[in-house]
Amino acid sequence: MKIYRYVDHGEIRESSSAPEHAVLLAPCVPTKIVCIGRNYAEHAKELGNEAPKEPIIFLKPPSALLAPFGTIVRPAISQRVDHEGELAMVIGKRAKDVKAAQWRDYVRGFACANDVTARDIQKRDVQFTRGKGFDTFAPIGPCIETELDVSALSVQVRVNGDIRQNGNTRDMIFPCDFLIEFITTVMTLEPGDVILTGTPSGVGPLAAGDSVEVEIEGIGVLRNAVA
Repeated sequence: MKIYRYVDHGEIRESSSAPEHAVLLAPCVPTKIVCIGRNYAEHAKELGNEAPKEPIIFLKPPSALLAPFGTIVRPAISQRVDHEGELAMVIGKRAKDVKAAQWRDYVRGFACANDVTARDIQKRDVQFTRGKGFDTFAPIGPCIETELDVSALSVQVRVNGDIRQNGNTRDMIFPCDFLIEFITTVMTLEPGDVILTGTPSGVGPLAAGDSVEVEIEGIGVLRNAVA
């Protein structure tokens, strides 16, 4: 079932469909956005990195969250802002020390996400926080899909209609069950928190005036403008 979160006549609502006049919101309100770096071997390779032997975890602040149809704002201090289409897991209940076999009990559902990255800043800083933490750098949506087998889903990113990324979740180095167990040994996940599971190869730059779409099989299309 799809769950949309939206504003309708001044009230925030959730339902399986959104009225045409409603304004879509990000489908969750996270206390933190946990991201996984280099979770596809070909993406690690295209950035000149080795495939990791254990998940690389970093965080985006909740202030980076952006709704469907919202505008990604390129910071003036960056000359290279990239798209990274990803499958997002939305947590449904408090999770700590979860075993991989029980991972699905703690996940409300799945959404499309774009791990927008100021690549030049990321490379300059070495660590990821500043390059990935700008306001508007975490578009998530358009909904949460609660019933989905995520083991082999197509993940596609289009910029102005041109296909930039065309991957599949089957190529994740660390699948969702492993990620839940790994992350919850480190930190407690709260309802509404999000895990971005990594991006396939094909990341590339976004320019002002672009329109970027992340489409994941079984979920839908997340659309955002760039300014």
